[in-house]
Amino acid sequence: MERSQNFKVRLGLFIAVGIAIFVLAIFIIGKQKNLFDPVIKVSSRFSNVSGLQVGSTVRFSGINVGTVDNIRIVNDSTVRVDMLIKKDVQKFIRADSEAGIGSEGLIGDKILVLSQGSADSPIVKDGQTIPSSEPVETDQIMAGLQVTVDNVALATGEINEILGKVNSGEGTLGRLIEDPAMAENIDKTIVNLKNSTKGLDENMKAAKENFLLRGYFKRKAKAEEKAKKEAEKQKKKQAEQAAEAAEKQAEQKENQGK
Repeated sequence: MERSQNFKVRLGLFIAVGIAIFVLAIFIIGKQKNLFDPVIKVSSRFSNVSGLQVGSTVRFSGINVGTVDNIRIVNDSTVRVDMLIKKDVQKFIRADSEAGIGSEGLIGDKILVLSQGSADSPIVKDGQTIPSSEPVETDQIMAGLQVTVDNVALATGEINEILGKVNSGEGTLGRLIEDPAMAENIDKTIVNLKNSTKGLDENMKAAKENFLLRGYFKRKAKAEEKAKKEAEKQKKKQAEQAAEAAEKQAEQKENQGK
């Protein structure tokens, strides 16, 4: 008798725990699917839903605001997507907001993303159809990545070819690196240029000290000094003229005030 009583107690506890888990699961699922929140129904039309499914998340400004309620084919080129959106975010969604299909990450589950729309557009209404933007297919993205990879591979091949020619001594750069004689000739040329420049400076100094050319350099220095003084004189004259003009203008204003 006691054993039977214990069995009934355990069975009762098991059933109670099962019911609690069931109720909790319904609550969690209902919360995720907006079964307990007031919602509005909004639709959009696509030519390709790209794997979007009923129950997929609807996201607005990075926040989950609803779920996809229904997906049905209208004709051979149009698919209608109905979504349930929380009523408390209705005031933020505009009639010109666009519905686009995105992904959770690069290859994650498909989601429906709503744009913010323009501020002067009216608020979306329950049962309204909003514009859509067609998704970029993963195949197109991968094709673009493949083109980029091919271009990188081509550039790498060309760089390797150039380096190979340089290492083998082909081309001007290769000869410079591989031919010691050419490199030595270039060094000698640079040294000669430095010596020539130094010699030119010495010749100019000697010419200035030569009594035959001393007069020429003195006249040149005097001409430069004269030009400098003329420039200063002209600048001073312009400053005086500007001061006189300012003084006259001040007198005219004073006379007009009287």
